[in-house]
Amino acid sequence: MTVTARDPLEFTGPTLRQAIALIMIMAAGSAVGYTIWASLITNFAIEIAEFDGFQMGALHSIREIPGFLAFTAVFFVAVIREQTLAVFFLALLGLGTALTGVFPTFWGIAITMSIMSVGFHYYETYAQSLQLQWFPKDRAPVLLGWVVTATSIAAIVAIGGSYVAFKFFQLSYLTVFLIGGIICMASAVIGFGGFKTLPRGAVQRTGIVLRGRYWLYYALTFIAGARRQIFTVFAGVLLVEKFNIRIEDMVALLLLNEVLNMAFAPLVGQFIKRFGEGRTLVIEYAGLIPIFILYGLVTTPWLAIALFILDHLFFKLAFAMKTYFQKIADPEDMASTAAVAFTINHIAAVGVPFVFGLIWLVSPAAVFFAGAGMAVGSLVLSLLIPRHPEAGNESRIGAWFRPLKSDKQAPV
Repeated sequence: MTVTARDPLEFTGPTLRQAIALIMIMAAGSAVGYTIWASLITNFAIEIAEFDGFQMGALHSIREIPGFLAFTAVFFVAVIREQTLAVFFLALLGLGTALTGVFPTFWGIAITMSIMSVGFHYYETYAQSLQLQWFPKDRAPVLLGWVVTATSIAAIVAIGGSYVAFKFFQLSYLTVFLIGGIICMASAVIGFGGFKTLPRGAVQRTGIVLRGRYWLYYALTFIAGARRQIFTVFAGVLLVEKFNIRIEDMVALLLLNEVLNMAFAPLVGQFIKRFGEGRTLVIEYAGLIPIFILYGLVTTPWLAIALFILDHLFFKLAFAMKTYFQKIADPEDMASTAAVAFTINHIAAVGVPFVFGLIWLVSPAAVFFAGAGMAVGSLVLSLLIPRHPEAGNESRIGAWFRPLKSDKQAPV
């Protein structure tokens, strides 16, 4: 039976169940591939390739370039369905992960990481667009919480397997990277062959669309991209370089994070549904400010580990930004704005690891104090989110920033 869904609210019954199942399988596969890469790369680069903080920062700047170019994802939608594109780039993510351990040099890691990064960023762009098109608005916070839970379960399996591989079987980095990549590629094969082509939501605009009334979403996305790098790159470097956290201990720590996240994510979805996106983001940023400050002052490994765990939990509140955008956006803008948002997110993300890698060589504390400043900026912006955001009520001061001309489609 052919089902036509012009709006996410019409995605119900068997079609919605198929959509949820496909999203969950892809999310789990991507979590295995990316979690294996992300949980091992710091120790692998420092222990095997002998990287320092600056080289780690430079590596992550290279990693973020595909995210910066994610706006090009919207052009592929004109000729290929987003569902097909998501599966393809999921497979590319797995391939990059599988090859990571083969070339333990700076440029070897940079090349395999770039393959992984292209797959990850483009997959995430299309997956986010599909989620916002397929999930009904009234159920989206809860369903997105499920997606985070599925991701966490897969990450727990990946991290737990890594711990067993290193602790009891003494497997090499190469072998563990290879296994993670193959599992990720297998999920792409299941997504491609195991599901029918699902109906589209609203027909997506295939040009680059910038709208003045989305300004608050753009601003939050920009600062989040810079702030995220402080945690992604330098929190791990702090633990490994300053406190000599071994790979087994790092993997165990990440495993604990994911277990806590699995329990936490559904509660976040319920909280967003009850109290709104604005309050959720205020809590996130208010919590991150003291965490970053303490990162800069920490002198004991146990406090650093505690901060790492809290940091991880607070960042999981960030999917409130997705539901905020879903409520204010035109259904036709989902694909284009997902791509544009990834680019905006990575404008700062491309430069931050490199620049802050240089700062790290002089003062690691300054890196984290800057992260606290970014969290303050995000907190101020989050206070502008209305209690009930919707088209026409995007921000508390949105009327001041919506000249008619800015809402026209930008020329490509």
